[in-house]
Parts: sequence; structure tokens; C-alpha cells
Amino acid sequence: MQSLFPSNVELNYLRFLMDNPMAKVKITQIRSTIKRPKNQKATILALGLGRINKSVEVEKTPQIQGMINKVGHLVKTEEI
Repeated sequence: MQSLFPSNVELNYLRFLMDNPMAKVKITQIRSTIKRPKNQKATILALGLGRINKSVEVEKTPQIQGMINKVGHLVKTEEI
């Protein structure tokens, strides 16, 4: 049976969005994905990267922050 109230995860995400309504981050790939595990290559592609020195600007969500943590040694991040 589904609850009428949001879960704790949903509430935390909503609180995050309310605290940072338009928080953006610039992600730049600084290292190659050659000889890296498949999951790291897939994460780089999911972020919209793929070449060294390519940059993307995305909203800072918990999902994006997790991706950045996963490939933090391959990318450089800047708060916008």
C-alpha cells in the first residue's frame, strides 16, 4: 500500500532543491578514460563528457553529485 506522504528521501531532495533552487556546477573532464572501469566510462558519458577539456554546466542535484564523486579523479568541478 502506497503512503500519501512523501518518503524521507523525497523530503530530503525537496529540502535540497529549496535551499539551492538554481545551484549549478561546471564539470570539466581533465583525465582520459582509457584503462578505466566500464562504470566510470559510463558515468563520464552520462555527464555529457567524453573528451579531455570538454565542459558541461548542470544543475547540482544529489544524483549529479554522486556521479561527480564517482569520477572525481577524472574531472574538475567549479560552482557557478
